[in-house]
Amino acid sequence: MEKSNIWRIIAKLIFALVFGVILVGLTVLSDTMPDQVDNYIQSDLNIPVNEVNAISVSTLESTVVSSGANLKVYFFDVGNADSTLLVADDKVMLIDAGNKEDGANLAKYIKGLGIKKIDYLIGSNANEEHIGGMETIVKKFDIGIIYMPNVKSPTLAYDNLLKAISSKGLGISSCTIGDTFSLGQGLCTIMNVRNDEQNDLKNSSICLHLVYGNNKFLFMGDLTKDVENDVFYPEVDILKVANHGANTSTSDNFLSQVKPKVAIISTNADTVKGVPSEETIEKLRSLGAEVYRTDEIGTIILTSNGSAYDIANIKTNIDGNINTNSSSIQSNKNN
Repeated sequence: MEKSNIWRIIAKLIFALVFGVILVGLTVLSDTMPDQVDNYIQSDLNIPVNEVNAISVSTLESTVVSSGANLKVYFFDVGNADSTLLVADDKVMLIDAGNKEDGANLAKYIKGLGIKKIDYLIGSNANEEHIGGMETIVKKFDIGIIYMPNVKSPTLAYDNLLKAISSKGLGISSCTIGDTFSLGQGLCTIMNVRNDEQNDLKNSSICLHLVYGNNKFLFMGDLTKDVENDVFYPEVDILKVANHGANTSTSDNFLSQVKPKVAIISTNADTVKGVPSEETIEKLRSLGAEVYRTDEIGTIILTSNGSAYDIANIKTNIDGNINTNSSSIQSNKNN
């Protein structure tokens, strides 16, 4: 055999060996570095983050609401904190109760509505501005089911709440993404809860979807952009904006899914903390959403009959007590 042929054969063998090593390397890379590969694809093709891996949660398009039934949602003015009361037919749910000093005022107002029992008490996360007032609520009302993320907080507010729950012989029920429960003639679905998010209480938040008739609501707790896109969200009419309107939440991808008609922000316009963010407000308005802020108009009350909803507001007194006289902002808003 001529030397030139031998060298050609050797060159082919070397080429085949190198090509094989490259193939094996690419296979190992794709198996061991999926996040890096995904990020590369997403940035180059402009595919939304987590689109492929996002969890799809089944939610209803509508529920049957009988004539004369209604849902009232009170977005309380508790400053840079959160508290939302929902009264659907004969059932009551309270999501958060603001800071400790808000508890007494909230309890007084809720009792003034003739409410003696809270069927569902939800601490969306264990930060003080969500659960601080819940100790008072637990002490002053009959309580049905309590939902909170299974994430501890090293705060006095958290410890006091646990003691109040225990003193009444109650417990905290666990929940997972996709769990559902009825609220009157509406249906609630857990869209997010992270029981292992010990380092970031915001991202442990219970996020709740509610459908009442044809009206759909989404309550986002403090969830941030870091995990917002781990779940596919349905379109909604009313969005309770996450984290007081901070720009660390409410991503473009999230908004492109939910497309809210109305956005509610609970805030006291804290310029130091940068809430609410003008960027967030502009993004909401660019989608056509009407933005309502508790720092500007006080407690916001939404009433739905399952097809149309009215929005009114109640100004908060200088002593922090909530007035009982409401004024209409928007009425006969139909889908």
